[in-house]
Amino acid sequence: MSCSRPRSRVTAGLIGASSLALLTVAYNTVLRARVVNWGATPDEVAAAIPGDELLADAEMVATRAITVEAPPAAIWPWLVQMGVGRAGAYTYDWIERLFGLDMHSADRIIPELQHLRVGDVLPMRPDDPGMRIEVLDPERAMSSRSEDGAWVWSFALRPHNGSTRLISRTRARVRTPGQRLGMAAMELGSLVMERKMLQGIKQRAERGAAEDVPFNHD
Repeated sequence: MSCSRPRSRVTAGLIGASSLALLTVAYNTVLRARVVNWGATPDEVAAAIPGDELLADAEMVATRAITVEAPPAAIWPWLVQMGVGRAGAYTYDWIERLFGLDMHSADRIIPELQHLRVGDVLPMRPDDPGMRIEVLDPERAMSSRSEDGAWVWSFALRPHNGSTRLISRTRARVRTPGQRLGMAAMELGSLVMERKMLQGIKQRAERGAAEDVPFNHD
């Protein structure tokens, strides 16, 4: 009995490790491209956008996109007011708050949050590095980088057939064994949150464009 138990544990451990390895291979070969590039075209995935240079050697890059039936001018105000303690991220606030982020997604454009500048630092969780605004090209591109240099989040707005493509790209360092092990979970989790965010911006911008000035599709 005393010998069989350790052997059983070793066998169970080997089976568990093999299963995890198979799942990792399956994720990387079948699902990962769809997860990290949700909504983006191959050209958008391959194209450089402002902010890429801030973390050129990132191990994890995700490019996600959505078509917004509104001009860039109707989308931009929703982007610049985003942030913790600001207008939120238009995603699942209750999940954000579980992770200690003070997120309350706004349903209106807030005038006092429209004066973002390069160099401004947007806070995250207490004691975590903030996000410093590095690129701010009105109605075209916005990019922020974490103060520790480990994460870059960029947005690009590109007119497309009378609408606008809103592109979101994250770049991150994944260097420790723990980070590599958890990368799939991180990517899947970010898909859930970012998909909701892009849809939230789309809904708000399209509603605002319809209420204010009709958008010309010609």
